[in-house]
Amino acid sequence: MKLNRFHVTCLLCALLGFPVTAFAERADRDQPVNIEADRVTVDDRSKTHTFEGNVILTQGSLSIRGERLVVMQGADGFETGIATGGQDGLARFRQRREGLDEYVEGEAVRIEYDTRSEQAKLFERAKVRSGGDEVRGDYIEYDALTEQYAARSQRSAGSDGRVRAVIQPRGGN
Repeated sequence: MKLNRFHVTCLLCALLGFPVTAFAERADRDQPVNIEADRVTVDDRSKTHTFEGNVILTQGSLSIRGERLVVMQGADGFETGIATGGQDGLARFRQRREGLDEYVEGEAVRIEYDTRSEQAKLFERAKVRSGGDEVRGDYIEYDALTEQYAARSQRSAGSDGRVRAVIQPRGGN
């Protein structure tokens, strides 16, 4: 199976919810994409690759884990990807930030990314951490082009409908 490496790299890095150029370790882009799963299904007609069962994707410092990862390529060559929950129902990502000894980490029941719009969407029990900062909500959307977040929650059983954020003080001169 042959996937377009540039689009897969963008898809996977962007699944992190952060722009590839601003946060992702640059060296990761030159590393091979490795995917382990219990099963893989390839539908060449619909250009859909489905990895299932303890899915572990790695590329350099990037790792994505979940129970299922579906990558779909449109006729225009752009891809969308959907990672869904692992053992505790959550899909997770982790990647080293460029030039720093820290990681960006996130989790949600479902993480979607569209390489055309460069937007990541984290659904249900969503959380993104970078350094000591953290954002939690039922839904977090990140636009990699504008580097802007939108987070929201709704009242439901077990949720008071509030978004939670922790922002650490920044040292400055």
